[in-house]
Amino acid sequence: MSNKKIRGKDLRRIGIKGTKAVTIALEVVRKHYRNTAFSEILEMLRKIKASPGEYLEDAVLGPIAKALIERKEDYFEVPLKDETSEYRIFGKEQISKGAIDQIEIALKLPVAVKGALMPDAHVGYGLPIGGVLAAENAIIPYGVGVDIGCRMCLSVFKIDPAILDERRSELKKILVDNTRFGFTGFDNPIDHEVLERNEFKEISLVKSLKDKAYRQIGSSGGGNHFVDLGFVELLDVDNDFDLPPGKYFALLSHSGSRGLGARISQHYTKLAMSLCLLPKSAKHLAWLDLDKEEGLEYWLAMNLAGDYASACHHQIHERIEKALGEKASLRIENHHNFAWKMKLNGKEVIVHRKGATPAGKGELGIIPGSMTAPGFIVRGKGDEASLNSAAHGAGRQMSRRQAKENVTKKEFMQFLKKKGVELIGGGLDESPAAYKDIHKVMDFQKDLVDILGIFHPKIVRMAND
Repeated sequence: MSNKKIRGKDLRRIGIKGTKAVTIALEVVRKHYRNTAFSEILEMLRKIKASPGEYLEDAVLGPIAKALIERKEDYFEVPLKDETSEYRIFGKEQISKGAIDQIEIALKLPVAVKGALMPDAHVGYGLPIGGVLAAENAIIPYGVGVDIGCRMCLSVFKIDPAILDERRSELKKILVDNTRFGFTGFDNPIDHEVLERNEFKEISLVKSLKDKAYRQIGSSGGGNHFVDLGFVELLDVDNDFDLPPGKYFALLSHSGSRGLGARISQHYTKLAMSLCLLPKSAKHLAWLDLDKEEGLEYWLAMNLAGDYASACHHQIHERIEKALGEKASLRIENHHNFAWKMKLNGKEVIVHRKGATPAGKGELGIIPGSMTAPGFIVRGKGDEASLNSAAHGAGRQMSRRQAKENVTKKEFMQFLKKKGVELIGGGLDESPAAYKDIHKVMDFQKDLVDILGIFHPKIVRMAND
């Protein structure tokens, strides 16, 4: 049957209502689907009506999806609460007013239950970096962050740290040959089972990102992402490690879910903001209801991105292990920029950690400093006031622009030399001066984590400036 026989009443019968939505749908169908069967067109439109968020970025069908979402009955306007929900600040004296204002706005959301601000906190989009927010049956894409599942991964080898001096040139070559940063990937990526996940077949947006995910797997992002060689001091404290206390050669990486996570974040943030209309001060905190298809879809995509980030780290470490001809004796990893289901006062909540380390009782993690400052292997204490969280790093005290304006290249290079650190790539925006004192950060969270070991960076690989 010809498309020309599609009428507005046919669209209204399947739930597409409103003059604008009907008009746009008819225009798109008549322009692009002239030779498609009547039944196939109706089925296609039913799918768009059921999940308009999946089609927002489609060059042809996007206008229909947008018109459906814009209908008054399909979104809700949300006033903020007058009072903030309960929250705790750790290390308040070194946290800016802007970051505190951001967490307080987030805690006025009607879905907000409880929050916390870590001692490395600074201003971000939506939630501050270092912000933790428990919400009721709601997932906030910008509460998770753009780099979904960004994480730390540490491999410790039964190798004397003297290798860092004795085989320095070889180690630098191994680092350069087996890492990629920024927009680049490997010429011959290594396949991984995460790329066979059902989400790549069942979620339209994610399906379109599979080729990008394959090209970038095993690589790292730009900015503050790094792959470092150095040594670990395992302390003489109670732990379950197979290695005795002492100093060991080690590899530490920091990266996330690359273009896959960024696109998922952008798409679902835009969708949430179109469905959940918040006051201007809180607009980036728009959420998706986990009882609805859009929320469940984001939850699945978020978890995929987190697992993809983990796969990237594993490939980085496996490539370097192979080049070294050694297997790691200990590996620890943890993620941030994520959301977890957790029980709070007997009720399930969604805990968003945007730049915060999970620190449940007995949970292991890594909290890095800057490129010249130590990082820490930690074990969580399960502190309820922090929502079982800790800092995820030193935290910025200068923006990237401020760092470039206030630190000269000569000062930067002199400081690296003084600390005995060799940098491959990197730029002034990642200068150690741009970061808070990691030792102060750790002091502010003594109630949150125990320190089991210390990582000292010696050869640092980052994206080119």
